[in-house]
Amino acid sequence: MDLTTRYLGLELPHPLMPGASPLAYDLDRVRALEDAGAAAIVMPSLFEEQLVAEETATRDAIDEPAESFPEALSYFPDPGEYRLGPEEYLEQIRKIKSAVDIPVIASLNGITAGGWVRYAQQMASAGADALELNVYDLATDPAESATEREERLLQLVRTLKQIVSVPVVIKLSPFYTTLPNVVHRLGEVGADGVVLFNRFYQPDLDIEELDVKRTLRLSTSAELLPRLRWLAILAGRVELSLAASGGVHTAEDALKAIMAGADAVQMVSLLLREGPEKLGEIRTELSRWLESHDYESLDQARGSLSLLRSPDPGAYERANYVQILQSWRA
Repeated sequence: MDLTTRYLGLELPHPLMPGASPLAYDLDRVRALEDAGAAAIVMPSLFEEQLVAEETATRDAIDEPAESFPEALSYFPDPGEYRLGPEEYLEQIRKIKSAVDIPVIASLNGITAGGWVRYAQQMASAGADALELNVYDLATDPAESATEREERLLQLVRTLKQIVSVPVVIKLSPFYTTLPNVVHRLGEVGADGVVLFNRFYQPDLDIEELDVKRTLRLSTSAELLPRLRWLAILAGRVELSLAASGGVHTAEDALKAIMAGADAVQMVSLLLREGPEKLGEIRTELSRWLESHDYESLDQARGSLSLLRSPDPGAYERANYVQILQSWRA
């Protein structure tokens, strides 16, 4: 079965790869992922906060203003909480490139076009085959409009594309007023692809200690559904590569993402929970399903359930909302 796909201009043997996660911290796990058949390696994110800290040159430059009032103490995580600093991150790219023969996608997590973007060029120079910009940008300012936020993102992509020659893919959140327009404009300023979606980690509240609690819950297949909707809406209507990230735990999940229009499928929670070998199992099951249903290639299935090709386009639009609510019976 021909599972080949093209993602960010890269020719890949199939669409399955680990998403940005701690999996790439350890070279043995990276090798295990390659052995399991991963089409590429996506590295964990290098955070803007780390680069801001390095720009200030000393820890005191952050700690002194941060301690000026208690609410600011959590603005910057302690540097010890990061697994890799900026220089160690670049070295890890080099190590992974030496350890495996598959493409390596480095990841930047930030929202401003500051001096830190020079690290994008250094990542490319260290051997990264592409850059994933992981936009974790939660709207909290009532005075800032959607247009202002979107323009900041577009300017960031413009800046990155002036700095690097490797492909740039944007990992978006679902919280845009008009997501198709944002993706279209990202393509206009040079983005090579989008990943749907960034997974927001929701804080919990400790009512006894009057504090905010950090929580981490691995995903389930239920989280795939909003990815399917927006992949299907975008497929064939924008000139960028599309990737699914979040909620892929089975070969059926991967197939749904591909039929919605995904060029690549990223997995994290499943691999963290059950090990890199699960990627190989899903690849085998994917191929077996396509063969049993008389497909000649993955391309034949890709986008077959997108909005443009769906036998029921209304299912992706308002009709689905109306019908679901009206058909409910206790």
